[in-house]
Amino acid sequence: GKGLFVKELEVALLDLRADIAVHSLKDMPMILPDGLRLGAICKRADPSDALVSNSFASLDDLPPGSIIGTSSLRRKCQILAAYPSLVVRDLRGNVNTRLTKLDKGDYDALILASAGLQRLKMNHRISGRISSKIVLPAAGQGAVAIESRTDDPIIEGFLQALHHTDTYCCVAAERALVRGVDGGCRSPVAAFAEHNAVTHTLHLRALVGSCDGKKLLSDQLSGPMETPEKIGEELAENMLSAGAKNILADYEGLC
Repeated sequence: GKGLFVKELEVALLDLRADIAVHSLKDMPMILPDGLRLGAICKRADPSDALVSNSFASLDDLPPGSIIGTSSLRRKCQILAAYPSLVVRDLRGNVNTRLTKLDKGDYDALILASAGLQRLKMNHRISGRISSKIVLPAAGQGAVAIESRTDDPIIEGFLQALHHTDTYCCVAAERALVRGVDGGCRSPVAAFAEHNAVTHTLHLRALVGSCDGKKLLSDQLSGPMETPEKIGEELAENMLSAGAKNILADYEGLC
């Protein structure tokens, strides 16, 4: 799985068998092993989730009982909340394996990250992009992270040329939110931050949902771009006070 692949790259870094490791940020753990850091966050690509289907252009077009494939609990809870008549089934494998299952008719549609399909030159498989008002993205979705060792100033200097400050501030707020509600990269927690260039502020939206989609808790908060982690931590506290912990605990027994 992706989690195992991330760990293998991190072991290579710590064993000095690699200078850097490149990841999709949304798949990275929220707390890195000692000795490793996020050396650079590249400019964010499309953060949306994509509907992939051979017959339908949007979620609205899918008839009741249609089977949606996704491995993400975050996507599952939001889709069921907005479209309770749909059926969401687990989907594993790499992108090609998932698309093959769709083409064989095992699923009526899939939900995949738009950025991942674009990077694989598979834009033509995107039937439609799903609004963040329906499915809020995962923390870090669309961003590429370059991981490096904390004791390697030469590599750190090189990586600064790839670092995109605005993206970093947004994903730092998102990851702080997920850490604050005690979620991980696989948890049913959504977080998406945007930079308002006019006011130079950051606006963070977050969501936690139950696995049947019947309970959704969402909140949002804005603040200065200079303090992204503080914004994420404060919003996490607000959501915990509103019951986010109880919703996440439901997943342990039901999903």
